[in-house]
Amino acid sequence: MGKSSKDKRDAYYRLAKEQNWRARSAFKLIQIDEQFDLFSYSDPSKCTRVVDLCAAPGSWSQVLSRVLIKGESFGRRAWVERMAKLKTQTPRSGDSSPSEADLNDGVRSLDLDDTKSTLKPRENVKIVAIDLQPMAPLEGIVQLKADITHPTTVPLLLKAIDPDFDQHNETHRIDLVISDGAPDVTGLHDLDIYVQSQLLYSALVLAMKVLRPGGKFVAKIFRGRDVDLIFAQLRLVFERVHVAKPRSSRASSIEAFVVCEGYKPIKDWTPEIGSALQIPVTTERTTKGGQQSYDSDKQSRHLREDGVVEIHFEDEETDPKRWIAPFLACGDLSAWDADATYKLPEGHTSLPPVQPPTAPPYKEAIERRRAEGGAYGKTKDPLRVVIKP
Repeated sequence: MGKSSKDKRDAYYRLAKEQNWRARSAFKLIQIDEQFDLFSYSDPSKCTRVVDLCAAPGSWSQVLSRVLIKGESFGRRAWVERMAKLKTQTPRSGDSSPSEADLNDGVRSLDLDDTKSTLKPRENVKIVAIDLQPMAPLEGIVQLKADITHPTTVPLLLKAIDPDFDQHNETHRIDLVISDGAPDVTGLHDLDIYVQSQLLYSALVLAMKVLRPGGKFVAKIFRGRDVDLIFAQLRLVFERVHVAKPRSSRASSIEAFVVCEGYKPIKDWTPEIGSALQIPVTTERTTKGGQQSYDSDKQSRHLREDGVVEIHFEDEETDPKRWIAPFLACGDLSAWDADATYKLPEGHTSLPPVQPPTAPPYKEAIERRRAEGGAYGKTKDPLRVVIKP
């Protein structure tokens, strides 16, 4: 991207470099965590094994490393912790609480580096990052160069988590699986949405093989015409499904994040990578109008001949309504607007990227362009064009 492009004036792009993040997408995970408590701060033991799919360049893995391993806090959570600390440090007159002016003065004088003394690292944290692209090392992160759409990735992942991994032992299974992967967009929205849904399917299949009961799954999606079908299918194996749009995600983008909580594994069944996702109707089946179904939690699931599972609710005839996944905006509304262009302050110095790409797909093109003399048609042996009168 050029130095005069909009991305250079994007607030989150600049904040990522100022706060030592590898990419602006780190703010997306932080804001989703603020809304859904992905990292289980109330009970840290419930989130110690995490898998980051499509991890490169590593911004989400960087958040995991700094939050789970180092015990740092970011965003609204860090602000609340600092305010609570200020209230205990600010002198009081009698029994009155500190005024807003006192707190504001304390915020200005507070040394943010002092938060290191209040770090809360977790024990026995294991984080695995998977991507086809190489990624610069991160503290405490086990990196795998693998393809999440290939069946051989699952054994590699299980071995990386624990050499003695036992899928029947819930204490060995994964607490959280996150995926920020997306295909190289073509501009053809229908094609991009389809390819993204296939990537989401691969991430979901892998997650269902390693998640513990009650685990969480977060993945990027592209909102399209039939995206509600994906939400309904996710409801088959998760108790709660929400769609989140972080403040740091541009409103002009069709991306969003599906947040699934309360994983419910289906007994004696796990999906296979590389095959169609056909969720069984379970062994307890009844026949209704020639269709196989079962009733649970006031809903019926019907398996069609093409393998698609339809969900019908008990009261849909008396109260017909379509189930729609709740859509939530994450992040403080007073925060920076990702779509806005902000004027740079005087004397602003552009910072280099925290971690340049290690092996970008365009590396060969850049090297060839340099070898040929530049990007504007200049070559080592320019042709002379002689125009005769």
